[in-house]
Amino acid sequence: MTDRSRLDAAHAAMEAAPDDAQARLRFYETLAASELFLLLASEMQEDRLDPEVFDLSDNSFVLVFDREDRLAAFARRPVPYAALTGRTIARMLAGQGVGLGVNLDVAPSSILIPPEAVDWLAETLAETPQEIEARPRKFTAPVGLPETFLVALDARLAAMAGLAQLAYLAAVTYESGATGHLLGFVATEPGAEAALARAVSEVLIFSGLEAAALDVTFLAASDPVAGRLARCGLRFDLPDPPKPEPRQAPGSDPARPPRLR
Repeated sequence: MTDRSRLDAAHAAMEAAPDDAQARLRFYETLAASELFLLLASEMQEDRLDPEVFDLSDNSFVLVFDREDRLAAFARRPVPYAALTGRTIARMLAGQGVGLGVNLDVAPSSILIPPEAVDWLAETLAETPQEIEARPRKFTAPVGLPETFLVALDARLAAMAGLAQLAYLAAVTYESGATGHLLGFVATEPGAEAALARAVSEVLIFSGLEAAALDVTFLAASDPVAGRLARCGLRFDLPDPPKPEPRQAPGSDPARPPRLR
């Protein structure tokens, strides 16, 4: 378990700069976006979860881990669990007076997040992107966006494999005269638009730029607007989805002969 996860890296950056608000925000943004494995007291029944609750220090906590092997190392026995995003777990716990124990005792990102911080995270994540209609008149190279935001956006899009082919970020002037920045996703998978828009919104919020004008649009590869963005925009490539491993017929691997009953 020596491989460092994205959450480990964000936690290390936060610990290295305890007075840096941006580092703290980046950790919470990574936590919200990560798939976490929530330790349960009993098997999930339909859509009902029964998390294992621990009384630690002055508060009660549920335990989450950012990798299955870390959950297994903590429990040391088969245990029920649910795989959910940090965003979903924070919303479930909001107002319950329960905190989050993250990777306790099994990773460098081991941390206790108190209930008030969980409530703040859920409230922050409650903001949703607004849909607007506007016709762009001119695109130019992006200017004035902090490098920390661009790095965070690149990292977030790199974790969204298969949801789109790529994206272009450019400064935009609309026919109304309004200006801002536009992120155009190209060849988006059907149904992935909401997840991509929410991801961009969260990167903005946790970068302290929620008031900045950054619009998101979704384009076909053949759309002329995609070509215009390609000429001046900053390009972000999203990874291809992981390919499923081919299933082998029983007995086809000499090193793993079939078992006899």
